[in-house]
Amino acid sequence: MKTMAAKEAKQSFGQLLDDAQREPVRIERNGRPVAVVISAAEFERFEALQDAYWGRLAEEAEKEGYLGVDESERLLKSYLHAED
Repeated sequence: MKTMAAKEAKQSFGQLLDDAQREPVRIERNGRPVAVVISAAEFERFEALQDAYWGRLAEEAEKEGYLGVDESERLLKSYLHAED
């Protein structure tokens, strides 16, 4: 992973964007990491992995007896209408 000082990133923003297309770029301020810049494609890949992870957890929870989306919605609506 390439590392760049925040001041350099600000002064060379175009280069930062070009570098981020090839690999993540860590931005440091006063020697401490403050951000990582990644390409849009890498971000989309990360989001897809995250969605798949949470989807698997939801499926496992449903198999273990937790309420699914439809059941949860019906339960909440029944609570809301119970006060009428």
